[in-house]
Amino acid sequence: MKNYVPKIAAIHDISGIGRCSMTVVSPILSALGCQVCPLPTALLSNHSEYKEFFFYDFTEHMEEYYNNWEKNNAEFDCVYSGFIGSEKQINIILNIIKKVKKNKDSIIVVDPVMGDHGITYKTYTDEMVNKMSQLVKNADIITPNLTEVSILLGETFASDSINIDIIKKYLKDLSDMGPNIVVITGIKTDAGEHINACYDRNKNEYWKIPFEHIDTRYPGTGDLFTSLLIGYLFNDKTLPEAIQNASNFVSLAVQTTYEANTPHCEGVLFEKIMNKLYEKTNNYKYSAI
Repeated sequence: MKNYVPKIAAIHDISGIGRCSMTVVSPILSALGCQVCPLPTALLSNHSEYKEFFFYDFTEHMEEYYNNWEKNNAEFDCVYSGFIGSEKQINIILNIIKKVKKNKDSIIVVDPVMGDHGITYKTYTDEMVNKMSQLVKNADIITPNLTEVSILLGETFASDSINIDIIKKYLKDLSDMGPNIVVITGIKTDAGEHINACYDRNKNEYWKIPFEHIDTRYPGTGDLFTSLLIGYLFNDKTLPEAIQNASNFVSLAVQTTYEANTPHCEGVLFEKIMNKLYEKTNNYKYSAI
């Protein structure tokens, strides 16, 4: 349908300041032609990397919130979850996925936000890791970084660089947990490349997608990448094309922010480059592995 707009149930926290979670998800997916329907997991005045922040746990309201969507016959083309604060929230999301899948062949995207730089977030207990594995099992697409790969697979974190054959093994092992498509982000290979890598089980294809690396870190870039990936897939890009476009945009956002020298806690200045979202590119450097 020419005028059809994909509807996405976005299950994320809302942080008022700091460009992460819902304040990244909503503008990016909206700009790429999708309707974003927020289902908050928590409300924060600003994300937790700031020294002071207000926090309100929305767990006790999530089911009632979704049930009213259901009463109004809402159907979704995609369920997209990010940072999760508790086992109970995972159980709620698993129940929502079952309900959504009952009425429509929707895409389930899970960004298993559990850690970074080899460190598991303090909120994650062993029980939560087990629950996250259940959520991954019910996903169609997952987008972990290497820290999250190591947590999900029980592997030792590769802190420096990693061989492409090991990457392929990780991709396959994660797909064997349930998802058809696995995208591992932020990899530095032993050949010195900075890549994102993916596996499509239905096609039995592996891809590596290079990106321009800038040696700095900003919060919210994972939310930005996964939102871009979903948006480009709904714009009929192939999987490697969608990842390449998402990778290029994130790199440009990081470069723009680095040059602006704004505080890191404020995240990337993606607003400055929104006109690049639909820019046609011949800069496809992805290759099969």
